[in-house]
Amino acid sequence: MKISWDLPQKRKGIAGVIDGLIGPGATPAEKALQLYLPFGFGAIVLLAGLVLDFGWSVAQFVVIAVLAVDMMGGVITNATSTAKRWFFREGQGIKQHLGFVAMHVAQTALFGWAFMDLDLLWIGSVFVVLFGFSAAILTMPLYLQRPIASFLFVVAMFLSLYLFETPQEVQWFLPMLYYKILISHVLREEPYQPD
Repeated sequence: MKISWDLPQKRKGIAGVIDGLIGPGATPAEKALQLYLPFGFGAIVLLAGLVLDFGWSVAQFVVIAVLAVDMMGGVITNATSTAKRWFFREGQGIKQHLGFVAMHVAQTALFGWAFMDLDLLWIGSVFVVLFGFSAAILTMPLYLQRPIASFLFVVAMFLSLYLFETPQEVQWFLPMLYYKILISHVLREEPYQPD
């Protein structure tokens, strides 16, 4: 294994759009993980909704399928060495990372609409914790970011269980959202590459 911060050239066209999401130069193994695991998880969530008869509407099935694939996709993609090399390249600082975090108000609002009766206080509170904890991690000295992120993730889990209650069948959503951002995305790691 080697550590390489050297960025391959971003491709053109639709491949370049994909490179902008996952980072240019993803290995075949990384691509497989980012494709198959999220869609597999989405299928499991849909199957559980049908078999266990959660009573979801068609709209809820659609929303949860999209969110399941997106959340698992983000957990995996943001943790890859290729994504670390891309999202922590020169010119990508706190402002860019918090911009990425801010986009996740859309997922929180979509979930809140489908499963929380559009509870604006819930949506806002969940997002404020996500954004605030992300900012706290990113402003720490690099050598303290991992332990602070671990601590804040556990606090976020506590809040998810006891303050930001969700219906039992979708209790996985907030832990995945917080993991995707606080652990997978905002932590800088060395981009290990195969020899």
